[in-house]
Amino acid sequence: MKRLKNIITGLLSYSPGKHTAIIILSLIVGVLSGGVNIVFRETLSFTKEVIFHGGHDLLGIGEIFDISRLYIPLLPLTGALLLIPLARVFPGEVSGYGFPDFLEKVNIRGGIIKIKSIVLKIIAPAITIGSGGSAGVEGPIAQIGGGMGSIVGQMFRVSGNRMKLLIASGSAGGIAATFNAPIAGVMFATEIVLLGNYELTSFGAIVISAGMATVVSRAYYGENPIFAVPEYNISGITEIPLYIFFGFFIGLIAVLYIRTFHGIRDRFEAMRVGQYVKPLIGAFAVGMIGIFFPHILSDGYETIEHVLRGEAVLWIVFVLIFLKIIATSLTLGSGGAGGVFAPALFIGAMAGASYGIVVNTLFPGIASDPGAYATVGVGAFLSAATHAPLTGMFLLFEMTGNYLVIIPIMFASIIGTFTAKRLFKDSIDTVTLSRKGIDIHAGREGTLLSAIKVRDVMRRDFITVKKDVKLTSFVELIVEGGGFYFPVVDNKGDLAGVISLQDVRKVMFEDYIKEIVTAGQLATEDVILLHTTDDLRMAMEKFNIKDIDEIPVVRPNEPKKVVGILRRSDVMDVYNREILRKQVEEY
Repeated sequence: MKRLKNIITGLLSYSPGKHTAIIILSLIVGVLSGGVNIVFRETLSFTKEVIFHGGHDLLGIGEIFDISRLYIPLLPLTGALLLIPLARVFPGEVSGYGFPDFLEKVNIRGGIIKIKSIVLKIIAPAITIGSGGSAGVEGPIAQIGGGMGSIVGQMFRVSGNRMKLLIASGSAGGIAATFNAPIAGVMFATEIVLLGNYELTSFGAIVISAGMATVVSRAYYGENPIFAVPEYNISGITEIPLYIFFGFFIGLIAVLYIRTFHGIRDRFEAMRVGQYVKPLIGAFAVGMIGIFFPHILSDGYETIEHVLRGEAVLWIVFVLIFLKIIATSLTLGSGGAGGVFAPALFIGAMAGASYGIVVNTLFPGIASDPGAYATVGVGAFLSAATHAPLTGMFLLFEMTGNYLVIIPIMFASIIGTFTAKRLFKDSIDTVTLSRKGIDIHAGREGTLLSAIKVRDVMRRDFITVKKDVKLTSFVELIVEGGGFYFPVVDNKGDLAGVISLQDVRKVMFEDYIKEIVTAGQLATEDVILLHTTDDLRMAMEKFNIKDIDEIPVVRPNEPKKVVGILRRSDVMDVYNREILRKQVEEY
């Protein structure tokens, strides 16, 4: 008895270390993210049954060419109407594609997410998708799971990187539970939420969260994968070139998807109509497409399964690639709620099926069944659109359970992602952030430096040199003023070039030359400049162009007037201080 008492006393007095504590918290986050995944999926199932299927029964909507199909636009319109009260009560938190804002909140603004945001991310996408809007659940579930991580972090008063880690763990749990794919959830969190930067401890926390969320989901739904994919055999090494060219094709379609999505979104933002009218316009347009091609309505999972089984007609699946891109852009660009993950799976499957039918016709003895290309297309297109190849590869592997698919998906994903990046630098998630001047994939250093402007660090006490000053006088300025780079200006004070200590070193001890040559004659006229509004990440890139240590700073509207000098050493001092400050906040 005494021994048992000692054990209990020891447990109660036990204080876990910081690494143990974060593992325990990630375990809790995993259970919660698996639970909210069930709540979300059941909410979506309910709204889909009531609005989409119930609407079909109520309106008597029949098969294609039946006049009753003209009622189809009423279904997504119903969803858009139901979102209006939510958008009025919670402005800015309901409408549109919210994942870029989530990434910004996590990586730039501390990661504080409120419970109401989680509830809205459950209700609003369920209404949009459940009424036939072309969107996916995976983006919202990643935010919902990440939100649970934030709530747990706030309860236990963690901050900084540990808060970010708990949010990433929640997102991993949400994706893992949705797809019954724990490894894909881990890859999603590390590649997209954590920007590819993680340590062993953080990786372990994410793995545990994804694993626990999957266990919770499987306890409720069973171990069935989200798609039932037949086993396809790859012909062999002779087929690999076909998958390589498929990767290029996927990359091109991914860029089209990204550009169309944000192009239509921009068009809606420029519309001079009420903000609550825009989702109605988008929903009606999607419904009109759905009259003739109902495949594009909602998440499209049923159509994906048909195509993965090899049930595809070339002209239909090829047209569906572009119609799904347009429908998703209309739904989310106009203000509907949801994500782009499921549409990406749909587009990838249709692109793969189209390509597979063509190569089967051209190379019947080499190419696999079109369903095999559709299967690879699911993962490859997701990789190319999100610039996250590991997520696409592991998602497909876990979906199929077929090891033979690994080689084709590796080639198609990597080449597709590389092609998309070469043609358009941003993924579908980072375009909005880039427009704000935020490079979310720049890593920890880039994120820190992007938040600080040149005007806040530049030196205002600098020395300028008149272009007609003899080198004798300039050498005296070097001795008095310090520094290595000096702006050279004309009589109006306009920048004429830059002269450095290196420029005059070779003639510094030639007295007769110093009396003849002027600063302007030795100055470099091809000057690298910074604007006061540039950030320090841009500054570091310019420092590295010619491996220089000082750059003149001008105002954007006065490109000839030097207002400061930025030194590389000052930038590094600021960066080191910011790193130290964050470490203090975390611990």
